[in-house]
Formats: sequence, C-alpha cells, structure tokens
Amino acid sequence: MKSIFIAFDQAHKDAVISVLEHNNCRGFSYFEQMQGRGSKTGEPHYGSHAWPSMCSGIITIVDDARVDKVLKELKALDEDSELLGLRAFVWNIEQSI
Repeated sequence: MKSIFIAFDQAHKDAVISVLEHNNCRGFSYFEQMQGRGSKTGEPHYGSHAWPSMCSGIITIVDDARVDKVLKELKALDEDSELLGLRAFVWNIEQSI
C-alpha cells in the first residue's frame, strides 16, 4: 500500500477528486484550506491581501498498482494549468488497521 498526498490550488478540487474516482481510489481525507508556497514555481497561497489564493490537500491510501496511473493523470492536470500549482508525493504504508 502507498499513501499519496496531493497539494493543489483550490481550483483543482473537482478535477483531483475525479482522478481519484476514475482510478477507484475511494477513501481519502480532504483538507479544505491550507497555506503554502511551491518549491519550484507559482504564486504563494497565503489567503492574504497580497496573496489571496489558498491551497487544499488530499491524502489517500491506494494499492501499489494504482500509484503510477494516478500520478500520470495528476501530472497531466498540473501541466494543463501550471500556474495554479499541483504536487503529489508518495510514501510507503507499513501497517494499517
């Protein structure tokens, strides 16, 4: 099992959830309002007067076999709207109950 954490501009919410649904990733936790700044490009997401946008996050646990397809679809989504920002990170899940 793997964990995929996805940080994204709030405008991506429906598209990110669609990617998960398309890949039968049923369970996830959604963090509606997060602040942050990308490590490569894009504008900060601070919810302030200077930087009014916010970002969100989703974490999901999936079978290893689904990871590459999910990441490929998320990368395509990011490339379609690069200025919005979207990043995904994968961790091993050692145990679960």
